[in-house]
Amino acid sequence: MKNVIFISPNFPTNYWQFCRELKSNGLNVLGIGDQPYDELMPELKESLNEYYKVNSLEDYDEVYRAVAFFTFKYGRIDFIESNNEYWLEQDAKLRTDFNIKTGFQEKDLPRIKYKSKMKKYYEKAGIPVARYHLVDSEKNCLKFIAKAGYPVIVKPDNGVGASHTYKLENDEDLTSFFAEKEADVSYIMEEFINAEINSYDAIIDSHGNPIFETGNCTPISIMDSVNYGDDAIFYIEKNLSEDVQEAGRATIKSFGVKSRFVHFEFFRLLSDHEGIGKKGTVMALKVNMRPCGGFTPDMINYARETNVYKIWADMVAFDKTEKEIGGYHYCGFAGLRDYKDYILTHEEIMEKYGDNLKMTGRLPDALSAAMGNKIYMATFDTKEELDTFFKDLLETK
Repeated sequence: MKNVIFISPNFPTNYWQFCRELKSNGLNVLGIGDQPYDELMPELKESLNEYYKVNSLEDYDEVYRAVAFFTFKYGRIDFIESNNEYWLEQDAKLRTDFNIKTGFQEKDLPRIKYKSKMKKYYEKAGIPVARYHLVDSEKNCLKFIAKAGYPVIVKPDNGVGASHTYKLENDEDLTSFFAEKEADVSYIMEEFINAEINSYDAIIDSHGNPIFETGNCTPISIMDSVNYGDDAIFYIEKNLSEDVQEAGRATIKSFGVKSRFVHFEFFRLLSDHEGIGKKGTVMALKVNMRPCGGFTPDMINYARETNVYKIWADMVAFDKTEKEIGGYHYCGFAGLRDYKDYILTHEEIMEKYGDNLKMTGRLPDALSAAMGNKIYMATFDTKEELDTFFKDLLETK
């Protein structure tokens, strides 16, 4: 029997489903988390063979001892994963220290965590990238801006999501950024790209072949959602476009990805961009070596009438899947803000879109900055219906 350790199986709250499917495949599922066992969801308790509580998942020595305990009790660990970008580096260190080969090692981290180092692997795959400058002095940044022009985007070179991301429009913004930026954070500055985000989401086997593929589109900037408290909308594509699929598969090979659920982000140009391409060109943004965040796996399930938790667990257990796709729909996500006065009330949304809605509720504070406070997910068969849904929900008084 394979031994699988799942790090932080209780957060995000939907990740217990990965554990359920692992256990249903006959694997020995061992959880490590910082929440008391008695406080775990009943469904998660039933999905674990054993749970080890640590005082803090941030304490590597404590997590190391938990893995060592499971190794002593159950034998060699075959797979260790959190499917969470926050723990990506720790997962890799644990695999390296315990000689677990089914996943990224410490030596692999630079190319998968640092946005500046990702670029050469995108270029190796033949995918255009934005010009960039690693932030050092204000003088050198001005030299880069003289070439790229304003606006520029500045964000942590090694960062999760869109937090601490800035759009600088002029020299005054640049000076303010230098006055406010965190001293111990390395930042990357990139030319601004007028584009929407298209993603490639896939589950990849141990040979680097995708066994499931889909994608989503984000027409509103996640950066604006985080920094300015804007509404958040995105949707799972009804059909993955051929150019994004090609770019995704090329990225898998270039980065040497195996045995993972991934979320690769690409820009699709909304206008011609000198040095990159014409409107509609697909270019690199960043790789995320984990599933798309929050409840997106559930959205994929609704859009495809399938179960990606099961497909991922099949990859871990059997390196293949027999799980079928039951349909092809758009699945839209709308994240609304508490402070805004929307035209439609919750009751009116439920009345109008009740047959389409798959999930509603509130997001925890850890996710609400990027995704909104109140969420609505719904499926549609046409893009026109999806666009109307977004328009109705986001319209304010």
